[in-house]
Amino acid sequence: MFVTTGQAGSALGCSIPTVKKLIGTGVVPGVRDAGRQVFPFSALQALQQRPAADLTAVGAGEVAVLRADAPARVDEPGREWIGFGTMLGAAQLLAGLNGWWRCAPARVAAAGVLPVTVAHFVVAVLTNLDDYDAQGEGRDARFRFTKARLAGYVTDLTAPVNAADPADPEDARVAGLLLGTRLVSVSGGPIAYVPTTTTADQPATEGE
Repeated sequence: MFVTTGQAGSALGCSIPTVKKLIGTGVVPGVRDAGRQVFPFSALQALQQRPAADLTAVGAGEVAVLRADAPARVDEPGREWIGFGTMLGAAQLLAGLNGWWRCAPARVAAAGVLPVTVAHFVVAVLTNLDDYDAQGEGRDARFRFTKARLAGYVTDLTAPVNAADPADPEDARVAGLLLGTRLVSVSGGPIAYVPTTTTADQPATEGE
């Protein structure tokens, strides 16, 4: 049984473009390639049951969230792709997610972890964010986290398992807590900031 992207969006609390973005990442198994009804109903049910992220274990007052798009090719030194997609390898994912973003880099680094979301679901987790490079100045400055690690990522959001093999036990612990959870954020750019004390109680509302 399948439903439309509009029906999936209504059930998940997001827009049709956001549902299409989620489909484009490859994390929803069984999606149809064409037609009006393309989103598997069983996958929709599984996503509705994903728990909200509990950020209290982060140990900071807020956590930055990278709101990623489906993968797109770029012509940039050091990477061929930007965004998140299951068709990318771990090295490609890390290169596509660790910058260049408009953000407050010290604020991003403060929590020690950067969850990556698509349609309010955590699909990857970056850690080791203390070092960063800058490009541009003032309001136009963008930042890349030069020593970031990919602590984890998922290839199937309906049954999330860490597809990475983090060597650091803390990376593995944090990724295990966050991957596949629902983490609502609202921002006009790629980086949002979420209070860690209220996240678990937030409803699924449109913000992408």
